[in-house]
Amino acid sequence: MDEVAQAIADPVRREILLMLRDEPLSAGQIADRFAISRPAVSRHLRVLREAGLVRDAAVGRRRVYTLVTAPLDELTGWLARLMRPSGWQHRLDALETEVYRTRRERHTAARHPPQKETA
Repeated sequence: MDEVAQAIADPVRREILLMLRDEPLSAGQIADRFAISRPAVSRHLRVLREAGLVRDAAVGRRRVYTLVTAPLDELTGWLARLMRPSGWQHRLDALETEVYRTRRERHTAARHPPQKETA
């Protein structure tokens, strides 16, 4: 997970991943979209490949890169746990809901008292 987090920490690499989301691209096509040198783009692609976020294949004389999202699963799970309320927060939210429900029931009962039955 740490290697994936480090790989996506760089804005250029995040942009490359977004580009590959739509379609596989050659290294040249990727490099053409940036104002940095081709060797710099190659280094970014190497980091992404080593983190398992992209796969490359030789197509003729070109290297074509494809997005691989599976390595993001562990990071996504960790982020989801981070975003979830803690155990106490969940219990306090449930208590708040119960307090509001009880108040509403009391208010309704006060406005509409039960009617006495006549025999």
